[in-house]
Amino acid sequence: MPNIREIRDRIESIKQILKITNAMYLISSSKLKKARNALESTEPYFYKLQETTESVLEHTPHMQQLYFDRRSDIPQEKRKKGYIVITGDKGLCGSYNHNILKFTEQKLDETNDLDNCYLFVMGQVGRMYFQRRIKSGKQAYVDGEFLYTTQNPTLYRAGEIADTVLDKFRNGKLDEVWLLYTDMVTSSQQETKSLRLLPFERRHFGKDKDGTVKKLPKASFVPSPEKVMDYLIPNYAKGIIYGAMVEAFCCEQQSRMTAMDAATNSAKDMIKDLSLLYNRARQAAITQEITEVCGGANSLED
Repeated sequence: MPNIREIRDRIESIKQILKITNAMYLISSSKLKKARNALESTEPYFYKLQETTESVLEHTPHMQQLYFDRRSDIPQEKRKKGYIVITGDKGLCGSYNHNILKFTEQKLDETNDLDNCYLFVMGQVGRMYFQRRIKSGKQAYVDGEFLYTTQNPTLYRAGEIADTVLDKFRNGKLDEVWLLYTDMVTSSQQETKSLRLLPFERRHFGKDKDGTVKKLPKASFVPSPEKVMDYLIPNYAKGIIYGAMVEAFCCEQQSRMTAMDAATNSAKDMIKDLSLLYNRARQAAITQEITEVCGGANSLED
């Protein structure tokens, strides 16, 4: 049995850890609420942007637009695919990072030709993971890194990312762009998702009840519907990426809240057990002292 001093020192150290885990829980809760409010304040703009894009497509059913080019002449096995992977910058968030990295590996395993796959990694955890994979010689398909912290998703950062992938798509360096992130289904349920960002499809914007795209009489656009779409689509892509960044950030904070809450409860249980052990050791020491005193008094009487 450890002595009283060792038990007391261990209890004090666990109390300090408990304060840290409880503080991290409160900080994650505050960040989660802030990110949700920021997303809700920008959603009306992007919903209106989607409606405007839908209206343009409805009035120009035969318009040819670069970002809607599916490049059907390129075989599926030779298409250049880009994956924007959103991970966390920190650990201590349960299985959040592990799940998205495993999901990315599964998506890459489904691809026949890894030479045509390019990763755009967000988050320090993801960058370090794939850098280790490259050094070990197991993977060599990381095209670039977005050196932006995922701890503070902003529209500016989402715009930088959107401009990068849209430019590669326009230049033919990418034929498809996918978003890999974690979506918060409920407060207690998260799901890794893949969302195709490029090329866009008309069916993503507007459908009739039977599932077909609505077609209205042609309308005039100044200077042209293609120029209008060249302005709308990049902004819409920025909104999609920003929404994915916020969802992933919220999932990370929710996972960290769950992990820190579990750690706090475990620390309380350990303190409870150690306190019981401390009291037993203390009682044993007192009993031993009383026994020694009584023994010494008896020897003096003899």
